[in-house]
Amino acid sequence: MLTLGIVNTYDKIKVLDAHYRAIARAAPICYAYGFTLCLFDFPFKMTPEELVEYVMDKTTIGESGKYLKLLHESNRLFVFDLPKKGFQSQFGTPVITSSKPEEKYAVTPEEIADGVERNKSYLLLVGLGRKGLPKKLFSFSDHHLDITCEGISLETCTAIGTIPSYIMGIVNTRKKLKDSYRERGYQRI
Repeated sequence: MLTLGIVNTYDKIKVLDAHYRAIARAAPICYAYGFTLCLFDFPFKMTPEELVEYVMDKTTIGESGKYLKLLHESNRLFVFDLPKKGFQSQFGTPVITSSKPEEKYAVTPEEIADGVERNKSYLLLVGLGRKGLPKKLFSFSDHHLDITCEGISLETCTAIGTIPSYIMGIVNTRKKLKDSYRERGYQRI
């Protein structure tokens, strides 16, 4: 299972446009690539059902919340407070996404794709806000991913689109190549 975790680093009290717009933008990406969506530390006290209705009422992004609703209906939408000691284990290995990963923990998109092919689960964490993920979260994981592999900082919604599409692009391309080789009679790939 792959999960995109968005960690709010904006206002913790007031709901901003940036909050529901990021959620509405993430939902179709998660739906398209088979990801679960987890929201951490957002400033609303709503059930997932109420959140879906709220987002659907506030924006036309993501076909007016259609994909957020589909994620919720398929049990792929979760809302949590920010954990104090570590992330929920049912979502897999936490992966910090950052343009400045700690070198000893740095992993590549290809390494994450390798894990996906071996049915490993990952929680890919993205910070929503000007400063990215809080540094205290870096200690929660020994997997740090720079999706650009070049130290280039991406705006949150750009990262939300890039991370799932790049990883699943690798996974799906490899699968198609393997299938193609098998069709041609190659036994080992």
